[in-house]
Amino acid sequence: MSATLLSAPVAPGSDCTPAFRAAYENRYTWDPGFGGYQGRAVWEQVGAGDEPDRRVEGSFQVGADLKATVEGIDDAEIHKAVASQLWEVAIHRVRRSFEQTHAGNTFTAGDTDAVGTEVIVGGKNTGDRYRIKGDVVTMVHRHIHGTVVTIFTESTTDTGAGYLSRSYTSQYADPATGAAKSGKSRFTDTFVPLGGSGSWVLAERVIDTDASEGQPAARQTFRFEALEPLPQAGAENAPA
Repeated sequence: MSATLLSAPVAPGSDCTPAFRAAYENRYTWDPGFGGYQGRAVWEQVGAGDEPDRRVEGSFQVGADLKATVEGIDDAEIHKAVASQLWEVAIHRVRRSFEQTHAGNTFTAGDTDAVGTEVIVGGKNTGDRYRIKGDVVTMVHRHIHGTVVTIFTESTTDTGAGYLSRSYTSQYADPATGAAKSGKSRFTDTFVPLGGSGSWVLAERVIDTDASEGQPAARQTFRFEALEPLPQAGAENAPA
């Protein structure tokens, strides 16, 4: 929607708010009337060393209020992991205007490399940084609850109504020293439209995490199957 604007180079030190806004507004979000969905949740992990592979299955719902409910998974840690993935995806699908999210910030262009043009944040969220390439946010470096998370997006899914990150890495670090607080995680997400034409939702997420501080490398796979919209209130009483 802004190819002409974004095709021109952004000079370091200049205001790059229009370019960053275009990338922000190109992210895929759910329509405000999103009614929720449900399905089967499957968690799998490849065993390390002599440990066996593990597989757990249950059911889930994500409501119109974006709250996730998981049933049929008794292991508390796995239950929490499945619910967390559903919540994390849902919270990023909320549609907020650029002004709602970034009204207190300024955006200044930094250098440009293979990842994209650096966006240096000033104002309310000073210290945060992004990189943008065309109309995609390719790097996020944000301070959250006393830690720093850095995410690099490597590929995307085009929904026709905005993009979703397909493959990306994530790592947490100490904001003061820059030292890693976790092993780097690599995500591969597969999104599908509900019913073939509805809202795009997560069908599979594979997370590969590097070994860190005595924790072995691990792979977790989350699958969300038999996906369907939640029945809408009053729909059963609607005339045929």
